[in-house]
Amino acid sequence: MNETIEGILSHYSVRDFKDQALTENEIALLVKSAQAASTSSFVQAYSIIGVSDLKLRQELSVIAGNQDYVVKTGQFFVFVADLSRHHEIGKARGADIESLSTMERFLVATVDATLAAQNMVIAAESMGLGICYIGGIRNNLAKVSELLHIPDYATPLFGLTIGHPTTSSEPKPRLATELVYHENHYQPKNMEDFKNYDATIRDYYTARTGGKRVEGWTDQIERGLRHTTRQDIKDFLASKNLGKK
Repeated sequence: MNETIEGILSHYSVRDFKDQALTENEIALLVKSAQAASTSSFVQAYSIIGVSDLKLRQELSVIAGNQDYVVKTGQFFVFVADLSRHHEIGKARGADIESLSTMERFLVATVDATLAAQNMVIAAESMGLGICYIGGIRNNLAKVSELLHIPDYATPLFGLTIGHPTTSSEPKPRLATELVYHENHYQPKNMEDFKNYDATIRDYYTARTGGKRVEGWTDQIERGLRHTTRQDIKDFLASKNLGKK
């Protein structure tokens, strides 16, 4: 096993950072690493917004559910599915810009942004930095777009906080490989297949919280399914001319 794989397999989310901003050089390396990710047909349909303004971070933190590690971190990045550049090129060249509003184009931009983000994560962790994805900015995409001046044909997807961790931790146990990897054909699973993993996660949470949290993975999934959230996203995307058809 090489150092790259060891680093990937050692991943864990960090939510407690030193009060130490990333340097310009560190940020530049992270962004360059993100840009080196694969991109569908070389369209590079994403943008990255670095949020260094503490007041702006505080507003984003509130939107994300008062997650204070959005504020107290080395740097906060917002990844954007961005077809606005393609819109400008299409207008200038007289091309069909209606195609930018298809779900396929939106999916391409979303995948591009996600690949870039994970490249940034791998680079950050190789530099001894910690990371945490912030999906909570989708609690109010309209407000985030307003705060960050994001144009039509683009939308924020998620945040990524990166900084110097104050403590270390252990990776959270993942699903057994045989529950995720399928050879040639999809193999459906049932509740019986999750029993061992439920026990593993129950033990993990019990040890991590001193017995304050005792639940298996299927319990966690069930709890999440009982609440439908962010039902405004479809309409918001349409208002940005994304994923309309």
